[in-house]
Amino acid sequence: MNVHPILYSFRRCPYAMRARLALNSAQITYEHREIVLRDKPAHMLEISPKGTVPVLITPEKKVIEESIDIMHWALSQNDPAHLIPDQHRTDIYTLIERNDGAFKHNLDRYKYPNRYPDEKLENLGEHARDKNTGTLRDYDARIAQNGGLSGEKTTLADLAIFPFVRQFAHVDRDWFYALPLPNLQAWLKKHIESDTFNTIMIKFETWAPESEKTYANINNKNNSLLKIDA
Repeated sequence: MNVHPILYSFRRCPYAMRARLALNSAQITYEHREIVLRDKPAHMLEISPKGTVPVLITPEKKVIEESIDIMHWALSQNDPAHLIPDQHRTDIYTLIERNDGAFKHNLDRYKYPNRYPDEKLENLGEHARDKNTGTLRDYDARIAQNGGLSGEKTTLADLAIFPFVRQFAHVDRDWFYALPLPNLQAWLKKHIESDTFNTIMIKFETWAPESEKTYANINNKNNSLLKIDA
């Protein structure tokens, strides 16, 4: 009997997207448990009291609670695309740290300014949006020079950061696509329209303990949903 990892996920969460992208790249079959954030499964909260997705349970029953750690675990199993080239390793992690720090901080305030009433700043959303444009300009320049965020090929940085740029762009698409950032916009379009992204964004029914197990597997050519014997 094969033992597969289990992923608690939420389709639209950018952290969960990056985890699914890494599992996809690593060609790992996993049990997908789609959750509803307002009604989190008791088992997920038992193994990960922080209550956020993604959460991965490895075949060895290790619980991994952070998206970047899930990406590392997946690629440690199999990395056919060589997503962490040695010559770009430092740059990749610097980019991800900036995304998960300042960029995400400003993204939250841009998308949900009403959630931060204590930050008594007029036009908080626009202020946060504009603070991120410097990072976007850097991304555009990098892509113009290299083809990707860190080097010619897609790396861990592209997979880890793309979902957050997508979320930023979708707050106000007209504003974003009016920016003079053609390389970044083309890069974003390429990732959104990729077979990989379409695969990891297929909709799953909400998981419940009594649900039939549903597995995600990129080797299924017709669909990423694959039901197999547990």
